[in-house]
Amino acid sequence: MLSRITGLVRERIMAGLFGASMAYDAFLLGFRIPNLTRDLFAEGALSSAFVPTFTEYLATKSKKEANDLANLVATALLVVVGSLCMLGILLSPWLVRLLAPGFLDVPGKYDVAVRMTRIMFPFLLLVALAAQANGILNACHSFFIPALASMFFNVTSVAAGLALGFWLGPHIGMTVLEGMAWGVVIGGLAQWLGQAPLLLRHGFTFRLRLQWNHPGLRHILSLMGPAILGNAAVQVNVMVNTYFASLITDPVRGQDGPVSWLSYAFRFMQLPLGLFGQAIGSATLPAITRSAVAGKMDEFRKTLSHSLGMVFLLTLPSSVGLVVLGQPMIGAIYQTGKFDAYDTRQTATALACYAIGLAGYSALKVIVPAFYTLHDARTPMVVSLLSVFVNFSVSWFVTRHSSIGHSGLALSTSVVALFNFLVLFVILRNRIGGVYGRALFATFAKVTLASALMGSAVYVVSGEIQSALGTGLKARIVDLGLSIALGLALFYFLCRLFRVAELGLAASALGPLRRLMRRQA
Repeated sequence: MLSRITGLVRERIMAGLFGASMAYDAFLLGFRIPNLTRDLFAEGALSSAFVPTFTEYLATKSKKEANDLANLVATALLVVVGSLCMLGILLSPWLVRLLAPGFLDVPGKYDVAVRMTRIMFPFLLLVALAAQANGILNACHSFFIPALASMFFNVTSVAAGLALGFWLGPHIGMTVLEGMAWGVVIGGLAQWLGQAPLLLRHGFTFRLRLQWNHPGLRHILSLMGPAILGNAAVQVNVMVNTYFASLITDPVRGQDGPVSWLSYAFRFMQLPLGLFGQAIGSATLPAITRSAVAGKMDEFRKTLSHSLGMVFLLTLPSSVGLVVLGQPMIGAIYQTGKFDAYDTRQTATALACYAIGLAGYSALKVIVPAFYTLHDARTPMVVSLLSVFVNFSVSWFVTRHSSIGHSGLALSTSVVALFNFLVLFVILRNRIGGVYGRALFATFAKVTLASALMGSAVYVVSGEIQSALGTGLKARIVDLGLSIALGLALFYFLCRLFRVAELGLAASALGPLRRLMRRQA
């Protein structure tokens, strides 16, 4: 939660500085190219391949052998990802031309995007090392600091970027935009080093060591190729959206706007996606890996079913909330400086379309790694490639033959995420002999009904508040405070009424937090 909230603060600062402008479109593309590679390679494929293997080493071998494996992987990252970063810096002009051809039509936009890409590409290496550190700590049952690592990035990148852009920049000829780009790289360094003290406390030290024929490293590398494609669907589809959004001409803003609106909306989605999907997935992976290694498949199925039930319990009402309250949320957080009311409306529309697929996005964080735990990297790869093809086709059609513009691109991504999850779920259920499907479907149906009733009530109440108070910042804060409080209370009451089993699991999961708060008090 802290990581995602600081991420929204970071985005609010960027919105105030740049709005939905040519400069921010260029910055987003420059950040998105290494960030896409990070999602596919570092936090996607690396985590999915490394964590099960490393957890198995901890369970079946000595800690020294596990530490040796960690050092081999870290050294391989320095060599391989470091080389990839240098290659990316050299090829930045071609990458920008390939991924956002519409930038060539706006004077100066292409050159700025190339400059941003070259500055931020080293972020990939730093965040790959951070992802490996995250995986080691998760395998050691340590989740708080790894989950907080994104906050280190958000806070440091903004502080360093503002300092470089406004304080040092005028003396060395650096623009504010370039300062924020360098801040991203410094933030990536903080995300990695912020986990180092805890690694040392767990007894893991880093030494350069390279042995390509080591069985553990070879197993990780054999999983990573298919895993890159298996984790690719959502992020590649977001990049496909960027490609087509760069070609959209908005009736008010022209070609400056659609890329930024989609990015602001998807960034807002990161709050529930990271808080629920990524968090539950990170906690589930080591647990189901230990069950699979021990041959306890019933325990594997039960853990997976409960995790998916928790995802539905938390993401379905979040989706409804984002659809119903999207505009006041976007307005309260982003509408400042160069980000005006028109940007708020366009971003809120994209957010509503993205929110439809929130359950799918989040459930993929749980179900895709389950395949790797079972040593199957091929199935997620094939389904992912199919979903990318479907999204590209639909996005092309929407851009060429529809007037809904950037919102259609967001909707296409959501539909494909849901499709991706459903196909993988059916395949996995058949492979492991079920996942307590009746209980899971009952949870889904009850939570869906409760979310729909909650959304209807919140829609009415929010509309009345807006009619009475208007749409200023203070009115929106009042609207959100009352509407969200009503929604949470009503949803909780309905889930109790419908006897949703996962509600008890959610309450027990908050036990450590309540004990911590009591100790602090």
